[in-house]
Amino acid sequence: MNRRLGTLAAVGALTLGATGAGTAAASAPSPAGSGHTTATAEIFATDNTATITDPADPRLRTRLVRFDHEVRELIRTQGAKAGRSTLLDGVFWSSDLKQATYERSREFDVNHVSAAGLHHIADVIRKQYKQESVLTFRHLPRTSPETNAVDIEATGVTSRKLHDALLADPEARDELGGGSVTARDGRLILIAPVADLPLAKKFVGELGVDWNKAQVRYGAEEFVGG
Repeated sequence: MNRRLGTLAAVGALTLGATGAGTAAASAPSPAGSGHTTATAEIFATDNTATITDPADPRLRTRLVRFDHEVRELIRTQGAKAGRSTLLDGVFWSSDLKQATYERSREFDVNHVSAAGLHHIADVIRKQYKQESVLTFRHLPRTSPETNAVDIEATGVTSRKLHDALLADPEARDELGGGSVTARDGRLILIAPVADLPLAKKFVGELGVDWNKAQVRYGAEEFVGG
């Protein structure tokens, strides 16, 4: 996966200010309905090695059940604590193909893990499943010197809506690369560099989402191997 295929996934509360509507601390619970509290970190990964350009491709219907079990066990064997995982539908822009690509992936919550440990786990996943890169996101305070990205989540977004908005906004598709939507409940997950936050905010609006209802957490992203 890369953002360039990627993100986020993957892989979520708004901290543009210290208080106020739509803002939350980095340690706050995840969005209502997500069913879990904030993990230490997240890993966005897939076992797919093909470039899929057809949204009707049957490979996009896989639930990655075996992959889910294998990666969660891998996380545990590396000394971290595996939380829940979430099935994602990703839509990304390929600058080489000049068209959208699609990917089924999973976001894995990881707890009790250091930055070095998270990098190691992602690298093991990358090698085991022959991936170009694996995206990680560590939740950090906005003021941390390591913070370089935001994890934006918003409800009410479909993969079709994400696809159409991406194609309609050349700047967003070139700079943000794409994003993911949870397969179960249509929740956008968009990982973006802090420097691209204004662009991400504009893009979220193009998806029909009220920015004040979006949730954003700060942290550190890394494309391991990318």
